[in-house]
Amino acid sequence: MEKEILLEHLKQILEFSTLINSSLDIEEIKKRAAMAAVRLVNCEAGSLLLYDQEKEELYFDVALGEKADMVKQIRLKKGQGIAGWVAEKREAVIVNDVQKDPRFYKNVDQKSGFITKNMICLPVMIKDKMVGVIQAINKRDSVFNEYDLRLLRALASQIAVAIENARLYEELRETFYAIVFALADTIEKRDPYTGGHTRRVMEYSTEIAKEIGLNKNELENLRLAAILHDIGKIGIRDEILLKKDKLTNEEYTIIKNHAIYGSSILQHLKQLKDIIPGVRHHHENFNGTGYPDQLKGEEIPLIARIISVADNFDALTTDRPYRKALSTDEAVAQIEQKSGTQFDPKIVDAFKRVLGRIIKK
Repeated sequence: MEKEILLEHLKQILEFSTLINSSLDIEEIKKRAAMAAVRLVNCEAGSLLLYDQEKEELYFDVALGEKADMVKQIRLKKGQGIAGWVAEKREAVIVNDVQKDPRFYKNVDQKSGFITKNMICLPVMIKDKMVGVIQAINKRDSVFNEYDLRLLRALASQIAVAIENARLYEELRETFYAIVFALADTIEKRDPYTGGHTRRVMEYSTEIAKEIGLNKNELENLRLAAILHDIGKIGIRDEILLKKDKLTNEEYTIIKNHAIYGSSILQHLKQLKDIIPGVRHHHENFNGTGYPDQLKGEEIPLIARIISVADNFDALTTDRPYRKALSTDEAVAQIEQKSGTQFDPKIVDAFKRVLGRIIKK
């Protein structure tokens, strides 16, 4: 085989390795894996089937090619079809005339309308654990050979490690969010009137953020800041925090300190430094009359401006010791009235556009 081709294939495998090892986004990793397989062995279509341990089934998690959407609706039992055989036997296989192979599951082609001519299929495993199966289908201008299989073996080992790392990261992330929510719930339980407030503010903030096009990192920081926006209330005495009568000026000053307390608590966690602005400044007003730092306009961090609208909408539409909940229309009218003074007009406009989704939540 020509040296140039070998070098090109090596380059492609190294490029894929670099790409997947620089990401912990499992969906991106899986999509890139199927794309790399198609490109590496020069075929018409490719798919990554993941193994459902509980149901002992393979499902098309990623499928490439003109009939991809139809293919993704299909599930295979362990041992069913060539992919199912590979999962059961944990062996790779090259089939250059699938229509004559008794293992071929013709229903896939019948349902998708795709015509499978030849296939190379191999297991994706991490140690002894079956992760799934990767397929390359319909070699262009040729048939699959042992060299193609060697290329895909190298690819499959990379895929298995990348998927496992991403899965472990996702488990850690879910555990972290569970701990953060537990902390927020602990604070909420001090005040029976704010039950569910944290989760709703996070959901409302997320909808607004999506509407204005925040990127993935910004969205993650916003969610965490929204969950922890009231963490500083842990430093406020119950007789003030839970007081049903009107607060005195001194008591109100103490209540306002929760924004400072919250940012101070989070400063001890360097991993959360990017959410501190949202926690500290969610009570700043667009005209500079808010607290704690009297920031004005776009001096106020964007995530804080978003949380401010979401926080106030939820406060207005839930019962409080000093008043009954307002209707949605009444709450929206109040927020509109304060657009440009308390709230960023652009955030208010985005909030109104996503109001239907917010109310459904």
